[in-house]
Amino acid sequence: MKKRLFLVLLLGLFLVMFTFMGCKEVPVEKQCFVDEDCVKDVCCHASDAVNVIYGPDCSGIFCTSVCAEGTTDCGQGELKCKRGECQVVLKENIEE
Repeated sequence: MKKRLFLVLLLGLFLVMFTFMGCKEVPVEKQCFVDEDCVKDVCCHASDAVNVIYGPDCSGIFCTSVCAEGTTDCGQGELKCKRGECQVVLKENIEE
């Protein structure tokens, strides 16, 4: 009986380890549940995203019309909530 209990506990420990192994902790400013939780991390030429609570105040900010590569400029990327983290997903990487 003790041997069986030990094996069950050991198996449980391995399951917990494998569940959390390789999972990175998402910084609080990037945490999300849905795409709408995410905004650009900077007002102009954003290449990253954060939770709307931590987003910049862009009122009164004017950006250049330059389409900077690797940013959300000119529709090159979208703001997505992927695995609980706000990210910019560039069009070439968008899963369809």
